[in-house]
Amino acid sequence: MSYSVDVNVLLYASNRASPRHGRANRFLEERAADPDLFCLTFLTVMSYLRMATHPRIFATPLTPAEAMANVDALLGLPRARVLSEGEGFMDVYRAVTAGSPARGNAVPDAHLASLLRLHGVRTLYTVDRDFRRFPFLDVRDPFEE
Repeated sequence: MSYSVDVNVLLYASNRASPRHGRANRFLEERAADPDLFCLTFLTVMSYLRMATHPRIFATPLTPAEAMANVDALLGLPRARVLSEGEGFMDVYRAVTAGSPARGNAVPDAHLASLLRLHGVRTLYTVDRDFRRFPFLDVRDPFEE
């Protein structure tokens, strides 16, 4: 089996001011022992680098080196894999958005959902309920128990 995480989980782990910081860190630390494949996308990684270092998003943003070190630690996990667009991606994107065309801020969500579908990843950990519009995804909030 395999799963992925949305950028919001990574950002909570980096934002010490967030009430979800500790739980997000524990969730990511548990990935090292998880027997399933931890699939990240470059879309998620680049979004994390952009937002974690942005002074308008965080009162104390990470430096680019700190953010990259966090990415390197995740990618260095033994069961971590990076997913990217490949042959057939646009066909999958068209199919995913056929019933509900993506506009504006929904485009990155549809992009991520399409990448996961292309690679057969069904589980996505996120606090963003908008992903529930994709019926092929098992959307889980890592902070609900």
